[in-house]
Amino acid sequence: MITQDKLKAEDFVARTGNEAVAEAMRQINPDVVAAYPITPATEIVQIFSGFLADGLVDTEFITVESEHSAMSACIGASAAGARVMTATSSQGLSLMAEVLYIASGLRCPIVLAEVNRALSAPINIHCDHSDTMAVRDSGWIQIYAENAQEAYDNLIQAVRIAEDQEVKLPVMVCMDGFIISHGLEVVRLLKDVQVQRFVGPNKPAYSLLDVEYPITVGALDFTDFYFEHRRQIAEAMEKAKTVICKVGEEFGVEFGRSYGFFEGYKMEDAEYGVIAMGSTAGTAKVAVDELRKKGMRAGLLKLRVFRPFPVTELINATKGLKAMAVLDRADTLSTNGGPLFQEVCTALYAEDHRPKINNYIYGLGGRDITPFDLEKVYQELPKLAAGEEKAKPRYLGVRE
Repeated sequence: MITQDKLKAEDFVARTGNEAVAEAMRQINPDVVAAYPITPATEIVQIFSGFLADGLVDTEFITVESEHSAMSACIGASAAGARVMTATSSQGLSLMAEVLYIASGLRCPIVLAEVNRALSAPINIHCDHSDTMAVRDSGWIQIYAENAQEAYDNLIQAVRIAEDQEVKLPVMVCMDGFIISHGLEVVRLLKDVQVQRFVGPNKPAYSLLDVEYPITVGALDFTDFYFEHRRQIAEAMEKAKTVICKVGEEFGVEFGRSYGFFEGYKMEDAEYGVIAMGSTAGTAKVAVDELRKKGMRAGLLKLRVFRPFPVTELINATKGLKAMAVLDRADTLSTNGGPLFQEVCTALYAEDHRPKINNYIYGLGGRDITPFDLEKVYQELPKLAAGEEKAKPRYLGVRE
């Protein structure tokens, strides 16, 4: 908890999510930023370029001709030993997809500010999670924010997580397009010196520019070693679980805001729960409060880290539930539910005593979700627990 004696009035400012993330980038002062504009992430690097023009950072800012080129430049700079950041959204992330796998495969600790936006077609510029879910298996750590404060805090922590010697993997810090990226909120900003001290100096494992110790990066890797190198990425993801929690705890000790895999909201005695990611968690908290007034023991589990997926932690967090709903702001189009739902089902499959689970796909293309919508989800869970309703993927808020 944050105590009043730790705070000063000037720490609190009004910022949009994009402004907060750009501010974090300024305070981190990366060596290289390579980026290409795309709505609704454009503002992040636009604001950051202003910091550069004003002499507030000494970053090498590379303007490129596409998002594919942006990530390619980031990989080259990271391989040379630089601390590297970028930002993108939606189709931009999809255009990067080919090189996202290369970034993780070459163990480049790049940090990407990702503003979630629906993939086309039809063309849409508003929020859902289809862009990041499409690349969920690319070897990138994925961390989601509920609000601008978390986006700011997550970006700072991401540098430490990515550059940890046990991890050395790229990190996406995700926030909901327009809802967070353009929504104005009160954010507590840290002092520049605090951020610099927390992230620490960059200590690259190697540099292509070190002529005294020449290495090969991006070599051809056939049947002899490819499997082993991909297995190393899986091992790094496993180690990242410990690092993510450690960095989140250290952030809490230093600044009063601790982070882990989840935030549980009134889960201590909950019988019926919802699992959600992103800004919808804030809406769900309102629904939980209203249902608690009516006597329902409702709770929320806000998932912050989607990759690596916290299986053991999820099992422990949901043990007391009779039934729960998994909210997906993306659809796999598999007819078997959304990506988060499938991960949750897999995690709990081997458990003898697990809650009954239903899936709700919602908010595609920015469709609004209200506390009333979520109250209805909670109210269906007792029927699911009693066997009166069959579990099946449902589309919440769509005109069928």
